[in-house]
Amino acid sequence: MDFSLIVRKAWEGYDSSKTIKHIEDISAMVSTNHVYRITFDDDDIIIAKLSYFGKFEHFKEDHRIIQTLANNLLYPFENLLARSLLKNNRVYIYHYKHGKTDAWVVFYNPTRILQRLPRRLDESHIKKLGQQVGKFHKACSRVKNVLPKSSKTLRTDISALQHQLEADEKQFGTAMQADFLKYHCETFLKNRSKYNMSSFEIIPVFIDWNIGNFSVTPNLELYSRWDYDWFRMSYRVLDFYFFSRVVSDIGDRTVFSYVINTMMEDRFIIFLKEYHKVNPLTADEIRFMKEAYRFFILNYVIKDGKHFFSEQYAEKLQAEAFNVYLPSVDRDFDAEKIIEALKLK
Repeated sequence: MDFSLIVRKAWEGYDSSKTIKHIEDISAMVSTNHVYRITFDDDDIIIAKLSYFGKFEHFKEDHRIIQTLANNLLYPFENLLARSLLKNNRVYIYHYKHGKTDAWVVFYNPTRILQRLPRRLDESHIKKLGQQVGKFHKACSRVKNVLPKSSKTLRTDISALQHQLEADEKQFGTAMQADFLKYHCETFLKNRSKYNMSSFEIIPVFIDWNIGNFSVTPNLELYSRWDYDWFRMSYRVLDFYFFSRVVSDIGDRTVFSYVINTMMEDRFIIFLKEYHKVNPLTADEIRFMKEAYRFFILNYVIKDGKHFFSEQYAEKLQAEAFNVYLPSVDRDFDAEKIIEALKLK
């Protein structure tokens, strides 16, 4: 695929009167998504994101929800989210289909960035971040009723993985590995009712939080957020695993893994205590954090990993999912330790 050609075609469909001077690939090279900085003849700049992973309808749905969310969030989060470019009052998404090539492009206004958090946070950073995330989730909760409907649920994604396992076990490795995945899918679905999930609120969640995709003010307040690869309408608990990685003792890493242990660190409990003061949590939500992690590994690493991550990362993470991540879910996460620390019943 000549991605730059697709980006040029996408822009022609948006506004052919404005001429592109230069397209620069600024992708992180971790995922199969491609991000470009486009400079025009008049020196205006926009950002383009090209994706060919997943379903076009889901991509379109997510970006329309995010755009509505960005427009409806109130102070102090009214300018937090990077906005897509509109055409005829709708998010402009270009769908390219030619032969076996199926890709889509969305354009963003460049995001203003103030300060990045340090790679390893100190306690004052952790406390402030916990408070800010609590406030942000509250703000998202307040606007949830005016957002477009979403077709994705945790159940539909796990069911899709189960269907893939039934149709072709071999794509997931040995028969034993396929049975292992089936067990974890069934365990996840069984535990959904066990933890009273029907009582959990559904809000917009971005899931993938890392030092590189948000910025803060000098007072450590959330200032800007971009990069919406794993956005969905779901439970706030889905955000917590990635925040445990942001505040972890090991800090932000160039070469990364998805171990569960960061959710058991005292540093993460400090984060949750501050969050809880602002936006109270329930004991069942804490217990469900284990299932949110299990879902993340099954859905984003196993089901979609080879499509989303670059090849070297996909192979590494999927091998670790079988050998490290999934075996650790029921062994290494102790919800009661956190529940006790937060003084929940």
